[in-house]
Order: sequence, then structure tokens, then C-alpha cells
Amino acid sequence: MSGMKHWLVVAGVVWLALSCGPGAPTAEEAEAFLEEAEARFLESEVEAERAAWVLATYITHDSELVAARASERFIATTVELAQAAARFKDVELPEDSTRKLKLLRLALTLPAPADAAATAELAGIATSLESTYGKGRYCRPEGGPCRELEELSRTMASSRDPDELLDAWTGWRTISPEMKEPYQRLVELANQGSAELGFEDTSVLWRSKYDMPAEDFAVEVDRLWNQVRPLYESLHCHVRAKLAETYGDDLVPGGEPIPAHLLGNMWAQNWGNIYELVAPPDEGAASYDLTELLEQRGVDELEMVRYGERFFTSLLFDPLPDTFWERSLFVKPRDRDVVCHASAWNIDMVDDLRIKMCIEVNAEQFSVIHHELGHNFYQRAYNHLDPLFRNSANDGFHEAVGDTLALSVTPKYLVELGFLDEEPDASADLGLLLRRALDKVAFLPFGLLVDRWRWGVFSGDVPPEQYNQVWWDLREKYQGVRAPVARDESDFDPGAKYHVPANTPYTRYFLAHILQFQFHRELCKAAGSEGPLHRCSIYGSEEAGKRLEAMLAMGQSRPWPEALESISGSPEMDATAILDYFAPLQVWLDEQNEDRNCGW
Repeated sequence: MSGMKHWLVVAGVVWLALSCGPGAPTAEEAEAFLEEAEARFLESEVEAERAAWVLATYITHDSELVAARASERFIATTVELAQAAARFKDVELPEDSTRKLKLLRLALTLPAPADAAATAELAGIATSLESTYGKGRYCRPEGGPCRELEELSRTMASSRDPDELLDAWTGWRTISPEMKEPYQRLVELANQGSAELGFEDTSVLWRSKYDMPAEDFAVEVDRLWNQVRPLYESLHCHVRAKLAETYGDDLVPGGEPIPAHLLGNMWAQNWGNIYELVAPPDEGAASYDLTELLEQRGVDELEMVRYGERFFTSLLFDPLPDTFWERSLFVKPRDRDVVCHASAWNIDMVDDLRIKMCIEVNAEQFSVIHHELGHNFYQRAYNHLDPLFRNSANDGFHEAVGDTLALSVTPKYLVELGFLDEEPDASADLGLLLRRALDKVAFLPFGLLVDRWRWGVFSGDVPPEQYNQVWWDLREKYQGVRAPVARDESDFDPGAKYHVPANTPYTRYFLAHILQFQFHRELCKAAGSEGPLHRCSIYGSEEAGKRLEAMLAMGQSRPWPEALESISGSPEMDATAILDYFAPLQVWLDEQNEDRNCGW
């Protein structure tokens, strides 16, 4: 296998050298280049995926080396192809071919310089950063058992002791200071690689992936945020007031950002775990607890996944292949380190579909499973396309699809599953909406700011000596959340969030939270739902399934506005669906906040 790989790369280099001689490039040369480039790209990507799977599910020194080497080869191949593609950018070609050349230039998240040593260095740093995160654990200086992220996260979710919460919060952030120096070097190398591809820096490359100029995309993100910001600010005001009732005004003063360790999540990115502290009065509270229902029915980790699969098959999608159940990781092994962060994989880019999760039986994980399976069903829907089109319309689409299905996990759906005997009275809707807003609406500014920070880092607007300061400046500006204790530049708090050391762009999650409500609104119309948007479930709707399947099957073969129009009737992302969904909650929040000091 390694010999064949070596031959392919060498042959490709020779072909490129021959094709890049004197004279203007021709359409025939461009089409021949694309045919070979797609084959090489696919083979190298599959090799890197297999190595990455082994690393994520079996973290050892050797798996790190193997994954780093495969990643190095994939980066080198993709950089080579991206640089070669630039030669044909002015050749008149069919629309599909022109799009493929563009996608080749944008294929990498971290483009390395063409220099082989620099490519190896970048791949090694990227692999080491993710491994450092995956092996992270908090060991108190005074001794005692070390705790991994899962245990620390359970403390953040369930404890109401501010000292215990602070210990878990600061403890997890002891894993990341060592990441700062290699991360700085990673930024330098990625920017060199981006420049060689014709981009000003890596932030411009990232923002150029959205079928519009990079500057226009930043404006578009701001437009969407401004549509939903008033709803977030109302939620923030209510949550802060209720936390002050629990912890006191000294710890949670009015008119100031909320201390990050009190919001029930390690990164304060969603707040559902503090629902009982901020819930409406009993007459409006949620009348059931999905976690309790799952436990009462004896649902195990595997059956959690089966429920997610059955939702998709109710829309007439085919069941997952047998290999999915044989090769996925559902439960955290006791005998080795793994990256527990949930993720979906298509190892061969055809039908070797898998998920990697350390599943716990609870309501949050029930939704996460729907989300991850959304990736898998999307991956299979476009696997008939040419390799460069086997991706979502934009990365926000991939994240949105599963969450769209999760929005249909309503009381109506739970009745159909037999979890509930009948739908609760509408008086319970307020509690259900608040619980969902604590996850969905609370997430929006965090989903925005992670890449705002990285765009600044890559562009040089945020220098290394200000990495942590700017991180917290953005947390306060967008979220109204502050560090609970003093932080300085010896800390590297961004590294304590998986997607930073894993170099996974994060704006996709912000877009997904916008798109999922837009998808949900349109699919509910297709399903013939006439009630409130938050009560709709598309479970079992063949018409909604057909419309969803049509969009998924387009993959990345067309610009995302066309894919969006195929499902929504409009090519424009629209956050008003969130406002429609939470309209009853907005009225209630305004009433609660009437005499409060809102803002920060």
C-alpha cells in the first residue's frame, strides 16, 4: 500500500511538472488534471480518515505517529493539487469543472507551505494538540484521583456549590497552557500555506468557503446575529436574575457579565443544565423529563442510537449499513484513552459510516445522537457525486441537518414512541421552550465568537501576547459572560475548547443554529403542520423526507443558496424562524424582565 501511495504522489508531481510548462493552459489539460486530482484527493483523504479514526479511538504514541504521517501526506497532496488548480482558474470550463477547481483551492482547513519539512511540522503539531486535549485530565496539586473532562462536566452540570464549580472550571483549564506555543507556530505555518494558495491569511481562506467574498461573509454573519440578539439579551437578563437569587448579588451582580462557571456547562456555551434554577412557575414548567423517561424504559446506549436511526427511516431514508453497528464506538472503553467528543465519520467516503461517542443515557445525548446521525445520512445521500462534491452545501448545513431532526423531538413525537400517553397541555409549552432556549439561543453568541477570535489570530489582529485577553473580551462582548477568576497570558483558555486544538472551524455551528430552525419551519409546512412551530414533529412525514433528501443529495455540487432554496424556497439564510419558534417565550421573558437591570 505505501509503495502504491508513493507512486501516485510521484506520478502526480511528474504530471504537474509536465503540464505546467510554457504556454497557456487548455481546457483539455484542466479536465485531465481534475480527473487525476479527484482520484488522488479521495485516496489520500480515505487514508487520513482511517488513521484519524484509530487515533481518536485508541490514543497511543504509535497511533499519534501514524495519524500524523497520514495527515502529513493528505495535507501535502491537497496543497500540491490546490496550487496546481490555480493555474487553470482563468480557463473557460463547464460550470462543474470550474467549481471543482475552486473547491480544490479551498479544500484544506490548515494548508501547509509546499516545503516538505513544514508540512510534516504542521501535521505533527495538529496531531499533538488534539492528543493533548484527548488525554487531558485535572489532577489536584494536593493529590487525589485525577478527573477527566466527562467527570468534570458532570460536576459543572449538577453541582450548585460555587466553590466546587470553580474548582472544576479552573481544573480543566490546566490542560491548555502547554498548547499555546505550538498553537502559535501552527498559526504561522498555516498562514504561510494560505499565502502560497493566494489568500491573505488563513482567516480569509476559511471565510472564502461560503460562495461569497470573505468580507461579505463576515457581514452576513453579523446580519444574522443582529436578527437574534434581542432574544438572547432577554434570555441573559432572566437567567442572570435567577442566578442572583441562588448565589447572591455579590457573586452575580445585576448589569454585569455572568460568571462563566455558574451556567452548567464547562464553556458556558449552553445553559440547559441550570434549567431548574431559572424555570417558570410550576403551572408553566415542563411536565416531563426525557432523561427520566429513558431511564424508566431501560434504554441503553445502543438503543439510543436505534431511536435516532428510526427517525430517519420514518422519513423513508434507508437504514444504516450493518458495518455502522459493527465499527462505531458507542461507549467509552475502560482500557484506553479515546477522544470522547461526539463525531460522525464516513471512512471510505461511500458507505463506511460510523459515529464515535461515549454515550450516556440522558436527554442531551439523545439529541446529540440525532445530530451525529444527521451527518451520516447526509454523507450517504451525496456519496454518488464526484469526490470533490461529497460534502454539504456549506459546513453549517452539515451541522444543521441532525439538529433539525432533534427539533422534532416534541411531546407529539414522544407520544408516538410510547414514552408519553398523551401530549401535555399547552400550559407546559413555556417550560419546554425555555429549556430549549437555554441550549439553542444561549449557544448563538458562543458559536459566533470562537471563530471571531481565530479570524483575529490568523489575521494578526490578535497577537500571541493577547490571545487570552481577547478571548475573554469577546466572551464578555457577545455572551455577557466573564471569567470567574483572574486570567492572564500564561493561560490559554481557548485551548480548553475541543474545536480550537482540533482546528475545527466553529462558525458552522452558529450557521447550523440559524439553519436548523429555517429548515424546521419549511419541513413542517411540507408535513402539513398547522399548529405552533415549537409543537411540530416531522416524524413519519414522507413529503418532508422527500424535500430533505433532495437537498442532501445535492451535496456541494451547487452553491449553498441553491441548496437552501430547494428546501426553503428562498436562497437567503433567515434567523426569523428562531423568533417564530420562541415567540411565546419572548413575551414571557419581556414580562419577567420589566423591572430588571438588563444588559452588561
